[in-house]
Amino acid sequence: MSRLYDWAGDQLRSFYDTRIDTPPILDRDRYFPQHRVFRENWRAIRAECLDLMRDIGAVPQFHELMAEQKSLSAHGNRFWRLFVLRAYGVDEIGNQARLPFTTSLFKDRREVASVTVSFLEGHKHIPPHRGPFRGVLRYHLGLVIPATADGSSSNRMRIDGVTHELHEGADLLWDDTYMHEVWNDSESVRAALLIDVIRPQMPLMPKLLTRLVLLIVGLAVRLKGWRRGDEG
Repeated sequence: MSRLYDWAGDQLRSFYDTRIDTPPILDRDRYFPQHRVFRENWRAIRAECLDLMRDIGAVPQFHELMAEQKSLSAHGNRFWRLFVLRAYGVDEIGNQARLPFTTSLFKDRREVASVTVSFLEGHKHIPPHRGPFRGVLRYHLGLVIPATADGSSSNRMRIDGVTHELHEGADLLWDDTYMHEVWNDSESVRAALLIDVIRPQMPLMPKLLTRLVLLIVGLAVRLKGWRRGDEG
């Protein structure tokens, strides 16, 4: 399955690469103007996240939800846990009940394909990798990011060779089909809100393929039932 996943990702990237040419970091106001509501309410989102972290062990690791990601999820024997609220248009109702305020911010936004709270264990490194699908863009909002002794960020993400410091309440919109890697250099768990938004302003063929991919993967999510996350 891992080889099939990699092959499918290569085919998707190749299709979009010949039709869409945008930089790794994108203008939030142009491509996801709704980001303001999440950034303005980041403290309330963080409060729900902190409550969830009291039972962090119940939140599934990424590879427990998607076995093909084990090389990233289990790298270094430190965890990468995901609490899924929406996956490719499929709402995880049980999980949403745990974070009602956060859910209210995206519940009626159909341009929001996926929403996840991501937890990285202290000293976790996610090695270089690429997302498979340029039909969506990744929005990152820092929620719990421990500071270093000098007050600088303990977390960073390198996207297409450029390193970005991550801070609480700071957001970033980017294309995860570019090579990227992540570090949590602190002793504590780092938490971030990840939102995949359907890329706007696409030509007709990529737009149609995006709808098809979201439909197929959404059906697969329904059939698979990522219900382990509902217990978190």
